[in-house]
Parts: sequence; C-alpha cells; structure tokens
Amino acid sequence: MKTALVCGAGGFIGGHLVRRLKREGFWVRGVDIKAHEYAETEADDFVIGDLRDQALCRAVIDRRFDEVYQLAADMGGAGYIFSGDHDAEVMHNSATINLNVLDACHKRTIKGVFYSSSACMYPAYNQEDPDNPKCSEDSAYPAAPDSEYGWEKLFSERLYLAYNRNHGMRNRIARYHNIFGPQGTWDGGREKAPAAMCRKVAQAPQGGQIEIWGDGQQTRSFLYIDECLEGTMRLYRSDFEGPVNIGSEEMVTINGLALMVADIAGKALELRHVPGPQGVRGRNSDNALIRQRLGWAPGQGLRQGLEQTYPWIEQQVMRNAAPRKAA
Repeated sequence: MKTALVCGAGGFIGGHLVRRLKREGFWVRGVDIKAHEYAETEADDFVIGDLRDQALCRAVIDRRFDEVYQLAADMGGAGYIFSGDHDAEVMHNSATINLNVLDACHKRTIKGVFYSSSACMYPAYNQEDPDNPKCSEDSAYPAAPDSEYGWEKLFSERLYLAYNRNHGMRNRIARYHNIFGPQGTWDGGREKAPAAMCRKVAQAPQGGQIEIWGDGQQTRSFLYIDECLEGTMRLYRSDFEGPVNIGSEEMVTINGLALMVADIAGKALELRHVPGPQGVRGRNSDNALIRQRLGWAPGQGLRQGLEQTYPWIEQQVMRNAAPRKAA
C-alpha cells in the first residue's frame, strides 16, 4: 500500500485531498495544528501538532512516504492578508513550516514534496488593469507581490527549487488561484471571496442588501476544489517541477460574483459598496503552460462550482443562526 503525508490536513484543501488519496487506496497520515472544523478526517492517522516545531516535524516525517503534500500555512482572505496587522506572523509562521517540513523530508530521503504556492506572489504592477491582468508564470520577476503573504510564497518557492538543484529532490510547485468549495472557512475574517459572498447572500433577506468592498469592478478567477485536486496530483506525479498556475481562466468581477450567487439563491439583492481591503485590481489564471506541460487544464465553469458550494454555506449559516436549546 502506498503512503502519503498531508500537511495542513485539517484545512479546506487538505481535508479534500486526504479524501481523494483514500479513494486511490493510499494509507494517509494527516497533520495540522487543529482538527478539521467541518468534517471528520478520513486520514488513517491524524496528528494534531504544530509544524513550526522541528521536533514535531521529525516525529511525523518518520518514514519515506511515497507522496508528501505541503499545504500548511498561515493564510486567509483579503480581510486578514491585506490588513497589515498580521504580516510578521504570516511570514514567520509559513516560512518556518516550509523550512522544517522540507528539511525533515530531505533527511528522510523523500524524493519530493508538493508545495502549494499562490497567485498572490505575482507582481502587483501586472495586475492594475482589471480587464487585462498578466499572470503567466514567466511574469513573476521583477518581483513585487502586493502583500507579505505573497513575498513569503515567493521565498518558499525558491527554497523548494533550491533543494531540487542542490539535493536532487523532485519538489513540485503550484500557484493556486482562489480555490473554493464546500467545507471551507466561510466566516471569521479568513474566508475567501466566494465563501464570503455565499455567506452574505445566505444571510440577506429577499430584496435586501449585501456589502461589497470597493467598487466591485476588481476581477478574479475562482477554481472549484475538485479541479484543484486533479491539477495538484497530475503535477506531483509528472516530470515537471513548475511553478505552474492551477486556476480557472473564467475571470469575473466581484460584482458579477455577487450577482451570480444571488441568482443561484433565487434572491433579488442590492449591492452596497463600502470601503474595505481589495488587493490587486485584476487577477486571472494563465493556463498556457499547464496545458503545454501536463496536457490538461481546469474546465469547470464557476457557476457549477458555486451551485455546489452555496447550499453547504447556506446550511452553515442557518445552523449558526438557530437558537440553542436550554440545557
């Protein structure tokens, strides 16, 4: 039986990845600082522990796993990343995790690690036009990410590639573009735009209002979780080290995203624009390289993914709003 390690298995993507690996017959160890908030883990062994701790890393990476996926990071949506209040901890925590995990894997002679980078590492100067952002993989330099989160991702990409060059590893790097789906964070400030929009729509009464940060003309693309997993595993098992985009090329304005979710919910809602963190004006995945090197690219439409995500978030909202029975 093949074995896999999923770092960040208590998170949204990690939880789905564990499930996918189990369907493929792997024995899976998951590790995270917390248990999954919305689902029971399917990992054969789930370790609650802090990957910033070198001793913990050595303890969980105690063998030569066939596949290692490093998804653990200090992350969140725009309300967390762009506030400026968490820059030091975001950089320190995520960099420490990557340094520890990669060193422990190298010492166990594990052949390679999948690392989940982010489209946030792309230069802000190429994402000022919401209609024509440039996010091809070769546009990464001269580097100028719009956040410290992006700078840490760029550093860690170089770290994994350096281990490939200097230690003969076969690490693989993907730049994720806004992954969404059920069983992900949907409130509390760390949620991504699709989840936040689903929550706002679910909470709004028919004919009511929902708040949009900025003018809503900023653009993004959003990728459903199943497509993310497919691209991740294809890349890991390929002979291409990356970095490569894993994202959708279906670009939408934030206003358009809100109206699409409202339509799925069957609600007529007014958009009220308010000040708030927005990030770059435009971002969209460029999938030319992934088509060339893997012969594959995501193809599922945004609406299809939202139709699977909205009911789950609506259910969470209703459950959270339900009055608790007295003991």
